[in-house]
Amino acid sequence: MNLMTIPYLSYETGLPQSGQHILGQLRGENVIVYQAFNPQIVDYAIANQEFGGPAYSFSRMSWIKPNFLWMMYRAGWARKDNQQKILAIEISLENFVTLLEKAVYSSFQPDVYSTRENWENSLANSEVRLQWDPDHSPTGSKLERRAIQLGLKGRTLKLFATKWIVSVEDITDFVIEQGRLVENRDMDKLTVIKEQVIPISNPNLISKLKLHI
Repeated sequence: MNLMTIPYLSYETGLPQSGQHILGQLRGENVIVYQAFNPQIVDYAIANQEFGGPAYSFSRMSWIKPNFLWMMYRAGWARKDNQQKILAIEISLENFVTLLEKAVYSSFQPDVYSTRENWENSLANSEVRLQWDPDHSPTGSKLERRAIQLGLKGRTLKLFATKWIVSVEDITDFVIEQGRLVENRDMDKLTVIKEQVIPISNPNLISKLKLHI
């Protein structure tokens, strides 16, 4: 596996324990995001280093997550139906920030949109959805820190799934191995993806995302 890892017992060192933060792994000027799929979609993605094929739908919304443990919570460590395979997808940080800039909250945020009508109009005209949810520990317990996920559709999804991908890696074997350790509560042996707070410099974007700086 090409991702940098760290013992879970050291993972939280230096990371914020509460508030809204975008955690992820940087690779130079790129960032890693995660998705979970069935084997047919993953086989095509690995072979072609982009998404497509008969099992993949460009007409549905597809969610990406930069936080490994948040992906593990949603996919049940690769045990849930149609989430048996976990992909680490590398895109440029610039394109990731573009997604954040285009994103509209899935639920009305009066401090961002001022009126429900403004939010509904923004939502109708956006191809990127934004959600903040509780981050989770490896065992699934909620944390005070919140994690971000982005839903993509339309032309934006097509760009992400084909043109924007730098690399796609199947990390399912690593996930299953670590999931067994979690199941057995061998937390002293658990290894996770090393992450940091992804830096965002645009003050307007920081305000929209309500990031805790």
